[in-house]
Amino acid sequence: MEISYTGGFMQPAGIGPFKIERELGRGGMGEVYLARDTRLDREVAIKALPAHLAQDPDRLARFQREAKMLASLNHPGIAAIYGLEEANGHQYLILEYVQGETFADRLAKGPIPVDEALPLAKQIAEALEVAHEKGIIHRDLKPGNVMVTPDGVVKVLDFGLARTADGAPASAGMPPVLTDSPTVTSPARYANSPTIPGAIMGTAGYMSPEQARGKPVDKRSDIFSFGCVLYEMLAGTMPFSGETVADAIGATLHKESDLNLLPPGTPRRVRDLLASCLAKDRKNRLHD
Repeated sequence: MEISYTGGFMQPAGIGPFKIERELGRGGMGEVYLARDTRLDREVAIKALPAHLAQDPDRLARFQREAKMLASLNHPGIAAIYGLEEANGHQYLILEYVQGETFADRLAKGPIPVDEALPLAKQIAEALEVAHEKGIIHRDLKPGNVMVTPDGVVKVLDFGLARTADGAPASAGMPPVLTDSPTVTSPARYANSPTIPGAIMGTAGYMSPEQARGKPVDKRSDIFSFGCVLYEMLAGTMPFSGETVADAIGATLHKESDLNLLPPGTPRRVRDLLASCLAKDRKNRLHD
């Protein structure tokens, strides 16, 4: 496989049969490009590690694990993987290109009406359930990692921080799970914050209390994050926030979400669901 580069940020011009068209986004955990698969004549998304992490054994292991986890998931609500390519010592995930907008972009316009939000939330829950049935915990569910297509189809993205529920590889060939603490991102709403190696894993304001404390997680941690996303969809604001990472983590650990901020038409069963999802003690949280 051949690879060529254009100027600036070392953006590849092409990776084998994939012609890079433009950058879609970048962050601490990866860079994503829109490309054209010249063999099958379709658009794909290509994810690469940032240049400064491209040879880091820990990040490479996570990258390979993400590929194998995605390959084990087959559901319309989870963006698919088409392959893992290597060129000139660099690895690339070839992913389904999802057109639409992230929930973060959608929520920047304001809260989502209840009758529109609940069918979208149901799709997120269905996608998470499929991952959980495979023993995979997402660990970074947030509005920026969920997209909705123009047809109203929800796609859960970015399993870069995912791991198996028991810490064991999800398949015999999967790289071993390493430390539980790769990143914590800024609580600034929808900020594309870089990865901070060696800190608590997750995104402040969406991670569960056990994540914030650096403790082992299970599917109930994703359920807490799902509650945060659903709350924000309805209320238009995060249930736990602050000016700094420490403030946001403190709110997650010590403050209760204000269900009075939900719109008046929110059904009682949805309020009860949110209260269960956002329970501080995961023993009292919704389990599935």
